[in-house]
Amino acid sequence: MEGMPLSMGSLRTLPWYVAGSQVLGVACVVITGVWMGHYRGGYAWDGSAQFNNHPLCMVLGLVFLYGDAVLVYRVFRNETKRSVKILHALLHMMALVISIVGLVAVFDFHSSAKISHMYSLHSWCGMLTFVLFVLQWLLGLGFFLFPWASAQLRSWYLPLHVFFGLLLLAMSVGSCLLGITEKLLFSIMESYIMFTGEGVLANTLGLLLVCFGVVVGYVVTREDFRRPPNPEEEALSVHFKTLSEGEIPSSP
Repeated sequence: MEGMPLSMGSLRTLPWYVAGSQVLGVACVVITGVWMGHYRGGYAWDGSAQFNNHPLCMVLGLVFLYGDAVLVYRVFRNETKRSVKILHALLHMMALVISIVGLVAVFDFHSSAKISHMYSLHSWCGMLTFVLFVLQWLLGLGFFLFPWASAQLRSWYLPLHVFFGLLLLAMSVGSCLLGITEKLLFSIMESYIMFTGEGVLANTLGLLLVCFGVVVGYVVTREDFRRPPNPEEEALSVHFKTLSEGEIPSSP
C-alpha cells in the first residue's frame, strides 16, 4: 500500500508462507504414513513392517520438525529470545529422538533380514546428515542456550550455525528423495513405469518435500522476515557482558 514501509508490507505475507510450510510439512508426514501403511503393510516393531517406521520417523523428525525448528525465529518475533532459543532446542531434541527411533528400526530390520548395512548412497547421505545434525544441535546448545563461549566467538559461529542449519535441511530432503527412489526400485521396479498408484504417491511425496524445503529456506533467508532486535534484551546483554567479561557483545 502507498505510504506503508516495504518491510511492514512484506511482513503481512509472512503468516501465509508459514502456513503454507505447515500444510506442506503435514502433507509430507501424512503421505508417508499412507504410503507405508496402505501399500507397504502397516507398522510393527518386528517382521517386514518394522522397516516402515524408518521413513515415517525420518520425514517427521529430520524434515518436518527440523524445518519447524529452523522457522521459530521468524514465527515468534516478539517473544523473548531466551524462550525462542528453548523452543528451538526442544524441537531439535524431538527431531533427534524420533530420528533415532527411525534409525534403530531400519538397522534392526536389516539385521533380522540379513541385509548389509550402510551400502547405498541413501544410507551414506542419511547417516552423514544425522551425524551433522547431532553435532549442530550440540554446538548450538553450547554456544547459545548454555553459552560458555565469549561473545566474539558466538558472533563468529552464528553465521556458520545458520548456514549449516539450512544445509542440513537440504541434505535431509535430498536423503529422503534418494530413499524414496531406492524403496520404489526395490518394491515395484517392474510396475513403476506404468504410473501405478504407489509410484505416483511416492513421487508426489518427493515433490512436496522439495517444496517444503524451498518455502522454509525462503522464509529464513528473506531479510524482511528477520526477527527485529529487542532494545531491552540488547541492553541487558551488553550490561551483563560488560560486567562479567569487560566486553560488549555483538547482536546475533
